[in-house]
Amino acid sequence: MLIFEYEARDPRTGQKVRSTVEASNEGAASKLIQEEGLAPLDIRPAAVKSVTGASVKGRIKTKQKIVFSRQMSTLINAGLPLVQSLRNVSDQTENKSFKIVINKVIADVEGGSTLSDALSKHPKVFNNVYINLIAAGEVSGNLDKALERIAFQQEKDAEIISKIRGAMAYPAIVILVMILVVGFMIVKVLPQVKVMYQDIPGASLPLITKVLLAISDFTIKYWYFVIIGLVILAFATTRYARTGPGKEFIDKFKMRAWPIGSLFMKVYMARFARTGTTLVASGVPLIKVLEVIAEAVNNVHVKRSINKATEKVKGGKSLADALEGDPNFLPLVPNMLRIGEQSGSLEDMLEKTAEYYEKEVDNQIKTISTIIEPLLMVILGVVAFVIVAAVLLPIYSLAGKDLIR
Repeated sequence: MLIFEYEARDPRTGQKVRSTVEASNEGAASKLIQEEGLAPLDIRPAAVKSVTGASVKGRIKTKQKIVFSRQMSTLINAGLPLVQSLRNVSDQTENKSFKIVINKVIADVEGGSTLSDALSKHPKVFNNVYINLIAAGEVSGNLDKALERIAFQQEKDAEIISKIRGAMAYPAIVILVMILVVGFMIVKVLPQVKVMYQDIPGASLPLITKVLLAISDFTIKYWYFVIIGLVILAFATTRYARTGPGKEFIDKFKMRAWPIGSLFMKVYMARFARTGTTLVASGVPLIKVLEVIAEAVNNVHVKRSINKATEKVKGGKSLADALEGDPNFLPLVPNMLRIGEQSGSLEDMLEKTAEYYEKEVDNQIKTISTIIEPLLMVILGVVAFVIVAAVLLPIYSLAGKDLIR
C-alpha cells in the first residue's frame, strides 16, 4: 500500500480539504476519497524524504536489507510479479523507515522505472554494489539469483564487521573503566592526600605526587573547561575524520598500525575478492566491476590503487599485472587473479581468495585478542603503580625522616 496526499472539496460546505490516504494506486485513492463524500481535486504520492531526512526516523540495519533480499529472491523465483513481490515484502517489513522506502520503490516501478533505477534513488539504503547487481540481474533475466548473491554478500560483510566489533568490545570496556577509575582517584582520593600532608612541617611531596595534584586541582576548579575541551576535541576529531586528509590519515593508520594493520589489510582483500566474485558471477563487465569495488572497499588508498589498475586494464593490461607490486594489495591477490585469468576461471579464483582471507581475518582477530589482553593488564598495572606511588611515596618520605631523627 502507498500513501497519497490529496486536495479535495467538500460539496456540503465548499471548503477545500487537504489530507492523506493509503491505497494501492491513484485510482483506488480517488475512490476512497469519493466514498468520504469529497470531490478530489489533486492526488499525488506522498513526498518521501531520504531515510536520513527529518520526516523519517529510525535506522535501516544490514540484517533488514538481507531479509529484504532473501524474501524478494524467494518470491520472484516462485513466479510472482515484481510489484506484487515488493508489496508482500513491504507488508512484512516492521521497520517504518524501510517500509516507506520500499513503498516509494513500488511507486517508481509502477510508474515505469526499472527496479535498479528505483533503488538508486535511495543511495543511503542501497549502495552501488547492490544497484549494479540488480541491474545485471535485470539484463540477464536472473533477478532472483542476483538478489540471492546480494544477500550472501551482505551476510559475509556483516559477519566480518561483527567479528571485528566483538574483538574491540573488551578493550574498549577495559579502557573506559580505567578512565573512570583514574578520574575518581584524581577528583576524590588525591585531594585527601594534599590535605593530609599540607599541615605537616617539613613535608616535601615527590614530583609525581605534585604533578597529579596539579592535575587534580585544575580538574576540580575548572571542570567545565575540561568538559568543554573534551567536547571540542571530540567534535574536531569527528569533523577531521570526515575530511579528505582526515580519511586518508585514518585509512593509512588502519593499514599500517600494529597490531591492527595486517587485520585491516586482510579485511580489504576479502572485501575486494568477495565483491568481485558476486559482480563477476552476475555478468557485470570487468571495468564496471572494478569501479564498483573501488567504492565498496571503503578505503581511500585501496580505492586509489583500484582506480589506477582500472586505467591500466582499459589500456590492455591484465588485472593481475595491473595490481602486481601495488603496496596496498597483498601479493596473493594478483597471483590468484593471474591463475583465474589464464584458466578462464576468474570467478572461482576470486571466491577462493575471498574464502582464504575471511579465514585469515578470523585467525587474526583471535591473535589480536590474545595480544591485547596481557597488553591491557600491563597498562592497567602501570597506571595503578603511578597512582599508588603518588599516594604512598610521601608516607615513606616522612617515615624516613622520622627514622633519621
